[in-house]
Amino acid sequence: MSEAGVSMAEPGVMRLAGVLDYRTGPALRKQGKSLIDASREPHLVLDCSAVEKSSSVGLSLLLAFIRDGQATGKACEVRGMPDDMREIAEVYDLDEVLAT
Repeated sequence: MSEAGVSMAEPGVMRLAGVLDYRTGPALRKQGKSLIDASREPHLVLDCSAVEKSSSVGLSLLLAFIRDGQATGKACEVRGMPDDMREIAEVYDLDEVLAT
């Protein structure tokens, strides 16, 4: 498994990668908020296609990033959510909020 990370893959596309869990979540939260605040794009894609494994922490990160984006006037879209994240989202009735 690779190290967790969050980066702007291209303008307006923030990519989450690796394992999203309680160990990696706090640092990713801070990094992601900084990236969102610095982005000048009006639309933000949260790309999860490089996520290898996620606990509910991954969903918490997505929700926080969506809130951060909305607070700065950016429309947000989630793309490439892996099956484990999608299954957790369904349990919490978040699948429509995080629709991809």
